[in-house]
Amino acid sequence: MTAKKVAFSFVLLLVSAVFGAAQQPTSSPARPAPPPTPHTNLKVGDAAPNFTLPSTIVQDGKRMRYQLSDFKGKKNVVLAFYVFAFTGG
Repeated sequence: MTAKKVAFSFVLLLVSAVFGAAQQPTSSPARPAPPPTPHTNLKVGDAAPNFTLPSTIVQDGKRMRYQLSDFKGKKNVVLAFYVFAFTGG
């Protein structure tokens, strides 16, 4: 092999190593651990525990809040969870 071929091969190897190193993923900062999932002993058909939800309605300068117990014996309550709804993803 001539000196030109050796030099060209070395430069080509060096350039490919630089591009390969640039493609390596960088380490991201450590994410905090997610909060633990609340444990429940509820089973299908069990009565739901009382809970409070905020409302978007503001009355007399105060944000309305709804409790499940407010509807007991008055209306049926259905909770629907739409995973990823309105998140754009």
